[in-house]
Amino acid sequence: MRRGVEVLRVSSCTDPRKLAGAVAAVLRKYGRAVLRACGPKACHAAVKGVIAARGLTAPEGADLKFAPRFEREGGTVGIVFEVFWR
Repeated sequence: MRRGVEVLRVSSCTDPRKLAGAVAAVLRKYGRAVLRACGPKACHAAVKGVIAARGLTAPEGADLKFAPRFEREGGTVGIVFEVFWR
């Protein structure tokens, strides 16, 4: 877990719309969100979730940006997406 922010784990079965709501809620609470995905389908779901979260936060006059990076955890390599207010 990151300092002050919970890591949202994304799988290939994650519903991007539900993920968008979770990302928006975490952003409102902490000011940033962290998503972790392993595999191409999970990464695709994470990106779609961030895009949908951008639509959810747009009426508030906010815009989002995210920075992906590779990270190793327990022998597997995943992609971590840090989502910020812009």
